[in-house]
Amino acid sequence: MPELPEVETVRLGLAPAMEGHVLTQVETRRGDLRLPFPKDFTARLRGRKVKDLRRRAKYILADLDSGETLVIHLGMSGRMSVYAEGHRRKLGNYFYDMPPNGAGNGKHDHVVFETDAPARIIFNDHRRFGLMTLVDTKKLKDDKLFKDIGIEPLSKGFNTAYLARTLQGKKTPMKSALLDQRVVAGLGNIYVCEALFRAGISPKRVAGSLKRERIAPLVTAIKKVLKDAIAAGGSTLRDHAQATGDPGNFQHHFLVYDREGLKCKNKCPGTVKRIVQSGRSTFYCPKCQT
Repeated sequence: MPELPEVETVRLGLAPAMEGHVLTQVETRRGDLRLPFPKDFTARLRGRKVKDLRRRAKYILADLDSGETLVIHLGMSGRMSVYAEGHRRKLGNYFYDMPPNGAGNGKHDHVVFETDAPARIIFNDHRRFGLMTLVDTKKLKDDKLFKDIGIEPLSKGFNTAYLARTLQGKKTPMKSALLDQRVVAGLGNIYVCEALFRAGISPKRVAGSLKRERIAPLVTAIKKVLKDAIAAGGSTLRDHAQATGDPGNFQHHFLVYDREGLKCKNKCPGTVKRIVQSGRSTFYCPKCQT
């Protein structure tokens, strides 16, 4: 599943084609994704201006001038691709290709947006675990999708004091605690492994046992690895692509993730080990991370 950097990368690529622009045409090619589309979905979007395009956890949020917010979740394999007329046309800081013949009519092209940028945006999802819905903007934080989501890790509020307070008394392993979306929003398997390695903390350590002096470097590591990944366009392991169609590059900079059996990049005597925690692979160096 795309994690925070992948979702933020897609949002950044969508912004020049959506933010401040009108959705001139919207088509759905089926009646549902993971859930059915809301009633009159396309009619409620058509002709609406996108006032703001933001992200919350692993969701992309398009605030409309109608007072509603288009909520988008990419699921496991969803992609949003932007096409613009003209050869490698530049919108904002991004270059987009012309739409190829039949763009939007593919077997897994489920939603097609046209904007007055002008641009065409295609949501493709071969597994159909994605989601699109409409929510009253003023009630968004209380919606069932968002009411239990924790703090954003790139916000000022995510700091040593917050994490120390939140981890206090927790008996779960550090890896599990950081993956809990009620604790911190948007973190996933890849970036928790990478952040724990950078901070020198074992993923097996009991979360509540972590001393405050070790929490500060962890907060710094989380913020830094997320920013580095966003700058690299996210990590492309299977399905992720930026809105321009380009793959992410952060997978070439992994320090521990997917490096089982390889030498530790800290040049210590250890090698990267893989264990399974809560059904997910965890990669770490037993020598460096305590």
